[in-house]
Amino acid sequence: MERTDVAVVGGGPAGTAAALQAAQRGADVVVFEKGVPREDRDGPGPDSTDAAGMLDYWVDIMDVDYREIPDEVILQELEDVDFIGPTASCTLGRTGIDSSYPHFGFAFHRARMDDWWREKAEDAGAEYRVGTSVGTVETDLSGPTHHLTLADGGEVEADYLVLADGPQRTVTNRVLDQFTPEDRSITDVLASTDANHIAYQEYRRFPEDAFDDDTLKFWWGVMPGETAYPWVFPNDGTVARVGLTMPIGMDIDDVENPEEYDLLRPDDEEIPRGGEYIRRLLEREYGDEYDIEEDFPIVEDRGKTKGTETYPISSTRPIDSPTAANVAVAGGAMGTTSAFHEGGYHVAIRSGKIAGELAATDSLSRYNDAWKEAIGDEILRNVTFADIVAEYEPDDWDRTFSVATDMLSDDRSGSLLKPRIRSGVRGLKLYGKYKSTKRKYRNGKYVQFDESEYTL
Repeated sequence: MERTDVAVVGGGPAGTAAALQAAQRGADVVVFEKGVPREDRDGPGPDSTDAAGMLDYWVDIMDVDYREIPDEVILQELEDVDFIGPTASCTLGRTGIDSSYPHFGFAFHRARMDDWWREKAEDAGAEYRVGTSVGTVETDLSGPTHHLTLADGGEVEADYLVLADGPQRTVTNRVLDQFTPEDRSITDVLASTDANHIAYQEYRRFPEDAFDDDTLKFWWGVMPGETAYPWVFPNDGTVARVGLTMPIGMDIDDVENPEEYDLLRPDDEEIPRGGEYIRRLLEREYGDEYDIEEDFPIVEDRGKTKGTETYPISSTRPIDSPTAANVAVAGGAMGTTSAFHEGGYHVAIRSGKIAGELAATDSLSRYNDAWKEAIGDEILRNVTFADIVAEYEPDDWDRTFSVATDMLSDDRSGSLLKPRIRSGVRGLKLYGKYKSTKRKYRNGKYVQFDESEYTL
């Protein structure tokens, strides 16, 4: 039987960051990545699907010197973001959080970014096996040690296990269920159809006059569903990723007021598919001047399938890891990605780094405290905002963007979290709602499955 110090399930950002840190500290580490094909990558690799935007302070959360990121990875420097409601909107030019990165952010090529992290891990000595799926994992708690059976029949024994198989948690749920009560299994807590959103995006070439190369655009209150929204991210040239996220399994009968959503139609008998939503969005924004299918063509040499891609995003709060079993869960598998802000590459990298470092130094017992210290503030913000807007309807978004515009005009820092009195009673109420909601989740209460709940 093959033997390794650290086995990593999943070769995306969390998995490769874990492998990099473990290998740099002298551990034998193997990454198992099942591999998926992409139009813009030679051969299979991780499921590199993401709108792929990075805000300024997210670079610091990753704990990366931005000057090390290859030029071919960064597609566009970003200067601001537009939040667009049914009738009101606001523009944010600064996150209001201190950062080393000198711009508002950047759009990046997700597959190239993933491959860069893989190369770094391999250069450090990690082994990366693409096309190799993990079938089962059995844990002997007397070690603890982990016995992995691969889909091809191979067997591997490892002292430490890092689970980084993304929001679908194909392996993670089965592994963690070994250590959970029957009446509260991780599979129940993190069932993919309940704990995830589905995202869909297309690579579209825009007319030059309609392409905004340094602005992210998000539309809120134009389609139904908690944290359901479309977006446009500038890519290379005049190509943009036009996408959306929405809850899995939502039915048109679940929508109380369908007539209030701009992207629904009176004759809709079901929730539109992603491609239809995107066509309606483009018609809404540009249809008066352009023929959408002719002037905004899909670029077929991108994405997973001829310029399109569908992928899950975790919409749950994070979980602790059973570190007493020498197991760390990182990235989307642990719920650090967020449907509210579309992804979480930065927290996947950071949580993976921490898991790899602690596994390699026999210090994994510190993992749950360490990831909270590193990314807890970011998780707390996301959980708080998602909670606040959970029941928002179209007019709520319009009111919020109107208030936000007043708050931003009164605050030179560009931060929505530091309102001035001149923003008025509405601004202070919004700020007060944020503070009171945030208070509910402080001291790690955003974790929905605590380490103490594992039966170890």
